[in-house]
Amino acid sequence: MTRPDPTADLRPATPRVVRHYIGGEWTEPLGGGTYRDCEPWTGSVLATVAAGGADDARRAVDAARTAFDGWADTLPAERQQILLRTGDALQRRREEVVALLSAETGCGRRYATIQVDFSVSLLRQAAGLPYAAVGQVLPSDIPGTRALAVRRPVGVVAAIAPWNASLVLSGRGVVGPIALGNTVVLKPSEESPITGGTLWAELFAEGGLPPGVLNVVTHAPGDAGAIGDALISHPSVRRIDFTGSTPTGRRLAETAGRHLKRVVLQLSGQNPLIVLADADLPRAVDAAVYGAFVHQGQVCMCARRIFVERPIAEEFTRLFTAKAAALPTGDPGDPRTVVGPVINKWALSLLTRRVEEAVSMGARVLTGGTAEPPCYPATVLTDVPEDAELAFDETFGPVVMLETVDSADEAVERANASRYGLAAGVLTGDPHRGLEVARRLEAGIVHVNDQPVNDEPQMPFGGVKDSGWGRFGTGFAAEEFTELKWVTVRAEPRDLAF
Repeated sequence: MTRPDPTADLRPATPRVVRHYIGGEWTEPLGGGTYRDCEPWTGSVLATVAAGGADDARRAVDAARTAFDGWADTLPAERQQILLRTGDALQRRREEVVALLSAETGCGRRYATIQVDFSVSLLRQAAGLPYAAVGQVLPSDIPGTRALAVRRPVGVVAAIAPWNASLVLSGRGVVGPIALGNTVVLKPSEESPITGGTLWAELFAEGGLPPGVLNVVTHAPGDAGAIGDALISHPSVRRIDFTGSTPTGRRLAETAGRHLKRVVLQLSGQNPLIVLADADLPRAVDAAVYGAFVHQGQVCMCARRIFVERPIAEEFTRLFTAKAAALPTGDPGDPRTVVGPVINKWALSLLTRRVEEAVSMGARVLTGGTAEPPCYPATVLTDVPEDAELAFDETFGPVVMLETVDSADEAVERANASRYGLAAGVLTGDPHRGLEVARRLEAGIVHVNDQPVNDEPQMPFGGVKDSGWGRFGTGFAAEEFTELKWVTVRAEPRDLAF
């Protein structure tokens, strides 16, 4: 826990100054306020950040609307080259961005590298989208009429992104819409205003994106609601894409509904991992440990509940608990660290409270269970009562529940009892059996013979039930961020009844 951070020299020696990015200019917040962006591990100040408000959000939307017509009519080849140059810019700044991700969000180098690689791939795949927003010729029963279904960009998209995979989730919120000809206002989390916000403005500026196509507005803790309301209510905003918690997503969707705005929501998960009796035990243990504890469990796809068939449950529990207990905990800058700091003191206190509540209700702690500020060690519990908060609500952190089941049917039934349905995993020696279990699971994403933490830019990422609606992914972005328009054309006048 004392090994020095090998990328520390890539971070600024003095705190950055982070401003809004509106209309291609770095601007001060209208209210003049700022707040401090602090590193989760050291507590030191990484940046002094603009604390924006509703007026700043409206100013950003106005800039995006002004830029929209020109950007929507930009040739596909020009949009493609901008996206490719932006990907090249991110690749050039790879080590700097890895260091920033580690400093700002407390993630280890492995997870930071995954985010950079994903984001480069996202930009390069999205470079094909300007040619993909196509329509079709439709048959018409009216003589002389030719009918078309064509896709056009919607206008201004409001992207609201979280901190836990700040580079990826902000990138996913802006890259596809921009590639399809929309303009964007990005509101990053107050926990990641750089890696989830202004860094993307810098990268796109390096790529040659015209002013106003991407705008970034930051805010202090507690002020997200005012900016979100301003974005949703602005008449020029035609889509909202949001990644975050289910309670916040529900409030946002209710507000958007009053304004008849379409929303793409990727929300919380209480993700099951089912380990069947015919699974390869050592590989199942490795997969389960990774799926539960990557980025100290602060990934929406992480396995929260592991259901193990009884014939292997005792041995799986022994091996899994031992491996979890041995995971190195501490400095995210140490390449050996697996479990780094949680994002803030509030998150640490929530983990402590929920684990203590579960234990008071009869749960047993197999390993971990005691905070080591600013970290929470890998924690495994069993016999968690169904009415404990840990059992029914998403808990963002390195805590997993391990339970024994008598059959795959019981595992599916218990997994589906959750109100969430984001991701799931099934580990088995019989892939066909795994596919049958996957078919029955109520989740938007299921991985057979893998743990739940998976994503690729081109895949239809999203959940069901209280985990949201709509799908992110370059292969599906046109469905979410373009409007389908019916157009007819005639060469001769039509015969009319009167």
